[in-house]
Amino acid sequence: MPEATQPRDGFTIFRAADAPGLMEAGCMAVEPFSPVQRAGMDAALAAGFLEGDEVKVLVNIPGFSLTHVWFKKGYPLPLHSHDADCLYYIIAGGVRLGTEDLGARDSFFIPAGVPYTYRPGENGVELLEFRQANNFNFLNLAKGETFWTKAAATCEANRADWRTAERPTLNA
Repeated sequence: MPEATQPRDGFTIFRAADAPGLMEAGCMAVEPFSPVQRAGMDAALAAGFLEGDEVKVLVNIPGFSLTHVWFKKGYPLPLHSHDADCLYYIIAGGVRLGTEDLGARDSFFIPAGVPYTYRPGENGVELLEFRQANNFNFLNLAKGETFWTKAAATCEANRADWRTAERPTLNA
């Protein structure tokens, strides 16, 4: 994690331009995948999975983390859980969470250990994740081949668009 700027008066500045990617930051431990999950993730990766997201850790200090996420339209987020509570704030775009459509300035809270997924809206979603933890896990709960086959097909179908996608805008 890049060093934060600490001016003489004691506050700390974290610059988005210096923020590392989620995996580079090392704050999220990915729990072991089953053979079906590993094969499915490998197929999704080969089909362009990583081109559908941008995740940066803006702040990671003892007892607190802030992550910026941009999931592009159609991004197949697997059903999963974390071992830390998380509060999400949607900056722009939207998500479908269960039966609810949420948009810019909406928030949702997912307690530790609760399985969830959401689907980015038509323009994708840009959001912030707030945690009272600087380390947390990712437990992949998408167990069946059906999800992974569809995820790989979704990645392949969206890959070209993801390469040129623009962030969603905030509608006032």
